[in-house]
Amino acid sequence: MGLARTAAALVRASHAPPTVAVTAFAGAFAWGVGASAGRAGQVALAVLAGQLSVGWSNDWIDAARDRAVGRSDKPVAAGALTVRTVRTAALVAAGACVALSFALGVPAGAVHVVAVASAWSYNAWLKATPWSWAPYAFSFGLLPSVATLALAAPHVAPVTTTAAAALLGVGAHLANVLPDLEDDAATGVLGLPHRIGRRATTLAAVTLLLGATALVVLGTPGGATGAGLVALGLAAGLAASAAWVAAWRPGRRYPFLAAIGVAAVTVAVLVGAG
Repeated sequence: MGLARTAAALVRASHAPPTVAVTAFAGAFAWGVGASAGRAGQVALAVLAGQLSVGWSNDWIDAARDRAVGRSDKPVAAGALTVRTVRTAALVAAGACVALSFALGVPAGAVHVVAVASAWSYNAWLKATPWSWAPYAFSFGLLPSVATLALAAPHVAPVTTTAAAALLGVGAHLANVLPDLEDDAATGVLGLPHRIGRRATTLAAVTLLLGATALVVLGTPGGATGAGLVALGLAAGLAASAAWVAAWRPGRRYPFLAAIGVAAVTVAVLVGAG
């Protein structure tokens, strides 16, 4: 039972919803741009290892701050995991990420390792600075190229796709921070959202998420399709509901889940467009 409890706590500490979502999106995108099912699976495994390392490093580095504000949703702060356990898990996952990434080839591997290192820089330092958004823009912007560089004919992802991924990353960052603005500020974490306030953060998150979807839909070769416009409408509905919840239920995690939903819609358009 002790091992099972530890495993369950590690899953929670991995920030499972975004970890699963980013992994699935990366694999789906790789398949959509022409990778075989096996190659797309390899991309997904490399991304999964990287996301696990990022999630676990977050709970390791933030352990003292999480305890200070009573974050019962964090297994380390709640006493379900030791700092040593989650630190070890993060380092093992980081090593696996390097090996799995370079199994995709040197260009794809190098780009992915740099993207994951950028995400670690957020956890270790940049989250408490006005540049908190930068690792999200950089890391998510690189992610499509991990898939395209892993193809039989490697190439960098199109500029439109890269820009849309970067916008999704920053929008998700802003939406994710909204419920924790006060707790973060109490422990000295003052990233960009904390400095511009809840209202501006909400508006920026909605604008960026919708902008990402619009960029993909309207940038489809041959122009926007009917299905693309429906996807854009769905993204708009999700973004609007996220803004409403952020305004009237500020402690809820829904805005971040809605951001994941917008990302799913955007990836679906990309996959559909090939």
